[in-house]
Amino acid sequence: MTAPVKDIVVAVDGSEASDTAVQWAANTALKRNQPLKLVTAYSMPQFMYADGMVPPQELYDELEGEAGDKLENARRIVKEFDESIVVTAEVKESSPIDYLLELSETAEMLVMGSRGLGGLSGLVMGSVSAAVVSHADCPVVVVRKDNHVTEANKYGPVVVGVDGSSVSRQAMEVAFQEAQARGAVLRAVHAWSDAQFHSSYIGVIEAQSQMEALIAEQEKLLNEELVPFIEKYPDVKIEEIVERERPIHSLKEAAEDAQLMVLGSHGRGGFKGMLLGSTSRALLQYSPCPMMVVRPQGK
Repeated sequence: MTAPVKDIVVAVDGSEASDTAVQWAANTALKRNQPLKLVTAYSMPQFMYADGMVPPQELYDELEGEAGDKLENARRIVKEFDESIVVTAEVKESSPIDYLLELSETAEMLVMGSRGLGGLSGLVMGSVSAAVVSHADCPVVVVRKDNHVTEANKYGPVVVGVDGSSVSRQAMEVAFQEAQARGAVLRAVHAWSDAQFHSSYIGVIEAQSQMEALIAEQEKLLNEELVPFIEKYPDVKIEEIVERERPIHSLKEAAEDAQLMVLGSHGRGGFKGMLLGSTSRALLQYSPCPMMVVRPQGK
């Protein structure tokens, strides 16, 4: 029995970041041949219920109308990008976080602007975005307002961070799927550092020998992580990058021309129970392209 086609769900709030997210999602839907679902939520301000007050129906109608206008604008963005994309839209009276987490149970992915849906100006990433990234059941793509789809990155690679952890392997699975669907090169990045390596205390020849051994070891790790996915997705072209560098720096550099970066929510260095690792948190702020966060399954 064929599995039902899942929606790519896009959170809409009328902001510049939201509009950029809609455009990115339209490009993704076109490449993956999947439908888009544009969604937004509204809720009555709590003070309207003070002292037993009942908000007038006209206010509900006004809030729903404003939400509908935002969705209509998002629908226009999609149609201007490509009229063949199948689009649906939904407005719901709900907490945005609750609504998006509910949708994540059946969505292919959630796409949202990084400062959208109630984000506070003092936060790098809005409170709604942070909550959804940390708790959604499906991968979440965070698109900053400057992450526009351009001719330079429209056909760029998909970048994935590899560190040997189980959640990294789940991210690799998603990244291979994305690269295959998009006909894109997959750029696999493994960055490493060795605090025990101090060349100043050993001879130059020995230092060079140790460094070569360490590099070979890290290249082997990346290759072994990739092998099962290469066998499963033989049509995906691979670029392998192994660097003695901080992961944040290597991934950011590798993603300069990318259309998407895929990372596990936390890797080998993450503490048990941590919702987002330091690398994922930093790159949500600084990634030069949209970033997809994959959480451990069943978490």
